[in-house]
Parts: sequence; C-alpha cells; structure tokens
Amino acid sequence: MVAPVPVLEDLPDPSGKRVLVRTDFNVPMTDGKIDDDRRIRAALPTLRWLLDAGAEVTACSHLGRPKGAPDPRYSMGPVRARLAELVPGVSLMENLRFDPGEEANDPGFVDRLVHGQDLYVNDAFGAAHRAHASVVGPPSRLPSAAGRLMAREVDVIGGLLDSPGRPFLAILGGAKVSDKLGVIRSLLERVDTIVVGGGMCFTFLVALGHEVGDSLLEADQVEACRALLDAGRRIVLPTDIVAEGPGGQIRQFGRSLPEGWRGLDIGPGTAAEFIDEVSSARTVLWNGPMGMFEDERFAAGTRAVAEAVAGSHGFCVVGGGDSAAALDRFGLVDDVDFVSTGGGASLELLELGDLPGLVALRQGREAMRG
Repeated sequence: MVAPVPVLEDLPDPSGKRVLVRTDFNVPMTDGKIDDDRRIRAALPTLRWLLDAGAEVTACSHLGRPKGAPDPRYSMGPVRARLAELVPGVSLMENLRFDPGEEANDPGFVDRLVHGQDLYVNDAFGAAHRAHASVVGPPSRLPSAAGRLMAREVDVIGGLLDSPGRPFLAILGGAKVSDKLGVIRSLLERVDTIVVGGGMCFTFLVALGHEVGDSLLEADQVEACRALLDAGRRIVLPTDIVAEGPGGQIRQFGRSLPEGWRGLDIGPGTAAEFIDEVSSARTVLWNGPMGMFEDERFAAGTRAVAEAVAGSHGFCVVGGGDSAAALDRFGLVDDVDFVSTGGGASLELLELGDLPGLVALRQGREAMRG
C-alpha cells in the first residue's frame, strides 16, 4: 500500500498567499511548437483550485534535457503562451534544468526557488521518481501538498498494489527487459498473469531455447529471464512473431526466427491470445507497446492490445510513456479508465511502493507538525 500524502485541502488557507506549483510540462515539441498539450491541461484542476482560492500562483517545470545550461530549443516560451490561453493569471518560470542545481538537488537552488513563496504544491507525478531540487527540496521549507493530478496517480497506482480486482493482468512491452526486471519481479508477487511483448520478449524466448535471428536481445539477461520463467508464476509469451528480413521482406514466424530476420511485432495468433487474457481480467495494467507501432507495418499487435484494453470491462490502467502515445495514435485515450502521466514514475511506484517526491511531501508535513 502506498502511504497517503497531504492534499490541497491540507494546506493553510491559500488566499493571498504565493504558491509555487511543480508541474510536469515536459510536452513533446517540434520546431518550437507544442505537439500535444495534454500535460499542460492535466495540471489545470490544481491551478484553477488555487486561483479560485485567491492564491498567486507560479508554476515551474523542466522541459527536455538541456544539460544544466540555457538552451533556446528548450525554452518554456511556447508552454508559457499555451498556459496563458488555458488558465490566465498563472506565472511560469523558465526551464528548471537550465540550472545545474535542479538535477543535482542543490540546496542553494532550492532556496532560490522558494524565495518569496508561502506554499508549495507538487503536481508533477512524472518527475516524482527523481530526487531533484524542485521535487524534494521545497517541502522541507514550505507547507506543502500534492496537487489533484499527483493525488489521483497515488490513489490509482496505490489501488493496484493494495486491492486490485482479480484476475489481475499485467501487459508489459517495450524494448529492454533490463529496464523492467525489477517491476516484473514485484508484479509477479501481485498479479495473476503477466503477458510480455515488444522487444523485451526475445530475451525470454531465448531463455526458452528459441533462436531469435537479428531481433533485440540482451544476452546478459537471459539467465534472469530463465529464473523468472522457472519460478512457477504465469508468464505468457508470444507464439508468433512478425519480422522484417532481407530486402525489407515481412514474414510471420513462430517463436524461432532465422538469421537475418528481426522481430518487430507480435503476430495475429499472439494478439488473439493477449486479447483473451484482457477479456477475462478484472484489473489490467499495460506498460509498453507490443512492437514498433510507429511503423504501420508493425502496429497491428499494439493496436489489438490497445483496443482490447479500451474495450475491457475491467479496470484498466495504462502506465504512460509509449503506451499512452499508442492510445493517442489509435484515438483510444478517452476509452481507458486511467492513463498515467508518468511512465517511469508509475513503474517505480509499482516496484518500490514509494517515490522520492512522495516521501518529501510526507516528511514535510511531519516537519511542519513538529
């Protein structure tokens, strides 16, 4: 169970107070234009609540990876302009990562952030797994709380850990199994079934004794995958693969692929099996695409899973990142019970049961009480 965090109603009366709000406005951009403003809109309930309560609100966020120095490619200018359209009256600082003190969690940078502020709100779940200055520093200096988005994320992800409906199914995909070994081990103690697709499935298939041609393989993780398979838990792997070979040929194989062929999607048989798993589950967690869905030739598996999740009668949570991008691509975002705003944060919360940003909010509350 994820321990509760202070929420907006736990703050001192914000009327006439200056409030610093850590948001996650790390939006996708192309040539200085915002491609998707969903992360900005996700913060609006918190920002409007504070404004309606009479607060003077200043938001702060990172954008991209500017490496601790100002970089015009990562200026908050376009975000500031969109924010002003959506919720006039909220100020927005420049990119936090323009200062090396942000990622270094420098106390001096924290002091500069909170100078002149009366209260702090963290609504950036997507950054809550980072022990960065703007995430973990302010709660030690100001009365602090989680914003609406952060509180909802904690409630939903915590519910998966605490009391999920059964059967509980996890669908995991993406490129590397090494990125998700910890969460797989944690989930195996909680879920009834894990289905594995994407590039990470090939290391599992090798652990079963199959050849995977030129597919993505982490040879140093084969033994770890074999140990997971031997643990007696239910892990469902693809039974057919769509692969690209010499000259751009596309063919469907079983679990073994010849040299020169690279698996890039689950096959239709596997998609049908995964859909059956979704249809019988009461709780579904999906994190990671089933293949290279950005290329329409290899999008069928991810689309099939996305449609099954969107049409499920169970409670379905999509763990942000590429899975959320896939839902958006297929026009299914609004058909899912909950889409997390933090792919990495949601996985870490599932694995560890807590995040640095949440710990800081709780410790700040205790410090204020003391």
